[in-house]
Amino acid sequence: MKILTHPKLKTVLLTIFVSIFTFSAAAQDEKKDKPAPEGKPVMWQAVDIETGDLFNGPGGTQMKPDLSRIEFIEEEKDGHNKKYRIKDGSGKVWVAKLGREAQPETAAVRLLWGIGYKTEVNYLVPIITIPGKGKFENVRLEARPENVERVAEWKWRDNPFIGTNELEGLKMMMVFLNNWDVLDLQNKVLATNGELHYIVSDLGSTFGKLGNNNLPVVYRIGRSTGNPKDYVETKFINGFENGIVDVAYKGKNRDLFEGFSASNAAWLAGLLSRLSDKQIRDAFRAARYTNSEIDLFTRGVKNRIAELNRVSKPQNVAANR
Repeated sequence: MKILTHPKLKTVLLTIFVSIFTFSAAAQDEKKDKPAPEGKPVMWQAVDIETGDLFNGPGGTQMKPDLSRIEFIEEEKDGHNKKYRIKDGSGKVWVAKLGREAQPETAAVRLLWGIGYKTEVNYLVPIITIPGKGKFENVRLEARPENVERVAEWKWRDNPFIGTNELEGLKMMMVFLNNWDVLDLQNKVLATNGELHYIVSDLGSTFGKLGNNNLPVVYRIGRSTGNPKDYVETKFINGFENGIVDVAYKGKNRDLFEGFSASNAAWLAGLLSRLSDKQIRDAFRAARYTNSEIDLFTRGVKNRIAELNRVSKPQNVAANR
């Protein structure tokens, strides 16, 4: 014990601690300050909505994973759900996400992609065996293509799209999907082919129920994920007053979901209304929900599109001008 309290040893230990801390902080700063590649910022772009394949999603049939052989690479440490990085039989790299968020995230990506938003590429596989880890059901595989660099996170309150329909529309879509996990750390910038894609990377906390209130901490009470009954019974829009669309959001960051205009709502309604019933159903079919669950989810989506259309009446849009 006397050795441990020796002044010289204390000095040495303190020096080591400071050195480790300084090195770690410097490494973090270097990572944080890494210059982003140059490119055009893109969040949304016009697409031929009516012909979109919402079953196969943004990766289409050509990027489907080859499950003939799976190689375990490493465990992913970020987030609350168990995730493994793997390589498939064709050499493509994926992040396999287990648990209750896999299905709703698969459907959410397809609905956003279907109306023109940039998204991840993902698929839900019914069964997969990951060597050394086990056999799992309903696993979301998210692509990690070689030509896509994951640059950084972007912030809801500070980005190149402030004041645009696409950003306001994306915010409204978070409420549309009942996403109760809207945080900056869920957002990513993907650099690819001279463009910087601003996406919401984690959409697992969707298609259920938001919390019961807007109170600090206890706003979490009542939340659910991937629950068709909760989703179809939850209101999306409270009404339209003084030129503002009042969305029925409860939870953290409530201020993000205020100030939507009828013009914002009309822009989003115009996109969503072009989706067919089959496309909506295909998004949930891709997530391997049962027929009865698909029926409920489809009804919930159509109800919300109707709510958007009601507040997007020409007289409301005119009142915003």
